[in-house]
Amino acid sequence: MLITGLSGAGKSQTAGMLEDLGYYCVDNMPAELMPRFAELCLDAEGKYRKVALVSDIRGNRSFDGLLAALERIEALGCKCRILFIEASTAAIIKRYKETRRRHPLDLDGRSVENAINEERGLLKPLRDRADYIIDTTDYPLAALRRTLSDYFTENKSEKPINVNFLSFGFRNGLPSEADLVFDVRFLPNPHYVAGLKNLTGRDKPVRDYIFSFPQTKTFADKLLELLEFLLPLYIEEGKPSLNVAFGCTGGHHRSVALAEYFGGEISKLGYRTACRHRDI
Repeated sequence: MLITGLSGAGKSQTAGMLEDLGYYCVDNMPAELMPRFAELCLDAEGKYRKVALVSDIRGNRSFDGLLAALERIEALGCKCRILFIEASTAAIIKRYKETRRRHPLDLDGRSVENAINEERGLLKPLRDRADYIIDTTDYPLAALRRTLSDYFTENKSEKPINVNFLSFGFRNGLPSEADLVFDVRFLPNPHYVAGLKNLTGRDKPVRDYIFSFPQTKTFADKLLELLEFLLPLYIEEGKPSLNVAFGCTGGHHRSVALAEYFGGEISKLGYRTACRHRDI
């Protein structure tokens, strides 16, 4: 994938979002190096199957060499697509004022508007060849993420959010990365049950003990319903991942069992999940 377009239109944000979709991204690679880079990716035995290269006016005043490089990459057997990012002149001027950065073509103190108009002319051959054109003028980042996900998620049934479950012990402090924290110290503590103290929530006897109580089952049912409600809304807002933390006293039993349980249940709903236990 070649990401190109107008300076200030959102190419960097686009590259970051494509990384979240599994692309290996390289910013501002010279056109003459691209075919060789493609060869190295092909030799990596699938490790770099999806690659996005950002190229713009910073490294090229003429894009003939870039188009030739793309033809050489396609000759290697790679599928090569161009994603062109643009925005209105007024929107780009506003963004440059907010960031106080200089436009790459504004080298002699002329107006940003003139620099943008010149850049549009230089980029026209690439825009004409583009497979995808996204105008970010009125796009919040969440909308851009949704559009990219619609275009470039290979498995359309897979939900575009990672749900990470974490267990921890309150005596060791709250995990800073958590988005949602649930205190499960209201559940009976296996630490005080003979034969369970030296086990963890990963062990079946501990899980069976914790889930033998009606309050555990009620809590699990209500929280699962809440997460089923929340996750599509987080996706709608463009959130790439959600960190859900469960805390008990030491982070060995109750929190571990609940994190493992919800990791499995949310995975069944089609979400990508991961489970980590900070304190064991």
